[in-house]
Amino acid sequence: MSTAPSLDPTAGDLLWAAWQSGVPIGALPFAVRPTDRTQGYALQAHLDNRTTASIAGWKIAATSVAGQKHINVSGPLAGRVLAERVHADGTALSMAGNRMAVAEAEFVFRMARDLPPRAAVYTRDEVVEAVADLCLGIEVPNSRFADFVGAGEAQLIADSACAHDFVLGPKVTHPWRALDLSAHAVHARVTGTARSYTRDGVGANVLGDPRTALTWLANELSQLGMTLAEGQFVTTGTCVVPLEIVPGDTVQADFGTLGRMSARFTD
Repeated sequence: MSTAPSLDPTAGDLLWAAWQSGVPIGALPFAVRPTDRTQGYALQAHLDNRTTASIAGWKIAATSVAGQKHINVSGPLAGRVLAERVHADGTALSMAGNRMAVAEAEFVFRMARDLPPRAAVYTRDEVVEAVADLCLGIEVPNSRFADFVGAGEAQLIADSACAHDFVLGPKVTHPWRALDLSAHAVHARVTGTARSYTRDGVGANVLGDPRTALTWLANELSQLGMTLAEGQFVTTGTCVVPLEIVPGDTVQADFGTLGRMSARFTD
């Protein structure tokens, strides 16, 4: 009979080394491999002691059924976004070591106040009331696992839900609280040296509504005994089918009346 692995920080060391070097790993050694979501989050928390700055925010992976099937997980995953991995609108990002090679146009919420852990579930109204701003974002995920499709959700959670680079766009000045974000259209264009294409999406592709995704994240952290903190942002998942990118591409994300942003990609 096999025994459950311990939460030896060695697993976090291996993931961190892979993130810094860009060289992927296979699977974590069985002795330190997480076997469920709780253990995955416990290993992910070791990032707090490795990053040179505070955690800037959170990402939500697999907010669509298609996304969940693609990486073989049972539901959404939460991941830390490292402050040193947050970039300004229009930034040029290196594709070196990025095996996922996609960009994602996302709604981003910045928190006005803490949502601490509690026994009662947070309602959507409570969570949205705690938001300071709506912003735009382009996420560029990656995994430290060579076979991220077969890694399983516990290991992917330990790997910060495939967090990598994040481009934080402008704050929305349009009165967004009255809008139905589930019906809000998002248009994305990839312009490259060899080919260009467009792709359209909508807010409903993110757990039915980006505000629903934000509420999920607040409650996921609460159940883990963690606070969604004032000043942190939450990028809620891709509104369009992920955009395949290669060096030389520029991605433009157009959120209509809410604004637009871009990112460029190099070798």
